[in-house]
Amino acid sequence: MDNVWSRTQRPPRQTLTLERIVSEAVALLDEEGVGRLTMRRLAERLDTGSTTLYWHVKTKDDVLDLALDEIFREVRLDDLTPPGGGRGVGRALGEGVSGGRGPGQGTSDGRGQGEGLSGGRGGEDIQGERVGRGGAVGGSRGPGASDGHGGEGAYREGVGRGRVVSEAVVGEEWRGPVRGLMRRWRGALLRHPWSATLLDRPLMGPHALERTEFLYESLTAAGFTAPKTAAYSLSNYVMGSVIMQVTWERSGGTDTGHFLRERADRYPALAEHGLEHDWDATFDEGLGYLLEGMARSRQ
Repeated sequence: MDNVWSRTQRPPRQTLTLERIVSEAVALLDEEGVGRLTMRRLAERLDTGSTTLYWHVKTKDDVLDLALDEIFREVRLDDLTPPGGGRGVGRALGEGVSGGRGPGQGTSDGRGQGEGLSGGRGGEDIQGERVGRGGAVGGSRGPGASDGHGGEGAYREGVGRGRVVSEAVVGEEWRGPVRGLMRRWRGALLRHPWSATLLDRPLMGPHALERTEFLYESLTAAGFTAPKTAAYSLSNYVMGSVIMQVTWERSGGTDTGHFLRERADRYPALAEHGLEHDWDATFDEGLGYLLEGMARSRQ
């Protein structure tokens, strides 16, 4: 018998939204890298046609810009409060897009959807939280997932409103939130190594601008009369370190120690100290030098 009652019913196709496109693009890039991203392949993964996809994004560059900005959404701001108290420079991010249940709160082991940051390569402690590398943020993201406050309009407008920078970000207290932001910025990029190949693009999406605004406001409140210069130094330190680490790890690394020890007569300092290092520790120490120099410049 063949009729409508006997046939297996196909599940209805999910509505294609910008949030779904961005979420699937990030997943594709995480799995296969920038070289494998095409509009046709993305449309196939979304179970739609390329023509439908083009209603939402015009070019592959559009998709890459959106995916890169989505990575910055992972950089939490809500708990970056000056050590001295006050109302703080952070705020809860009440509006976002695609995936999880917000920017991720809670446990260090990443249990549950939308909890904490789970991940692979080591990690670092940032104001009491453990941030892993190489894993997922905010749990799994199903097709069409949204974290609660509006669809494409919410994405295009950006996230959150009404943040107040505390007057407590003075003296030495500005270093805590700025250090936390830089660590998290780096951590988010390293969880998605493909992002290192896109950092030459203008970061003009709402999530990237939100974090940059946070940095500018923190530095301004700390007394820097030229926050642009200070912010430029910090952001370029982060991006440069990410590019170096991703490039080095993709190459498989090199035994530079043996090479330099054999040439100790020509490179005695390098033979003694070497070029290999712990990436996390080196980044944190270098960031400390940078912040210390910035602090001294204000005196």
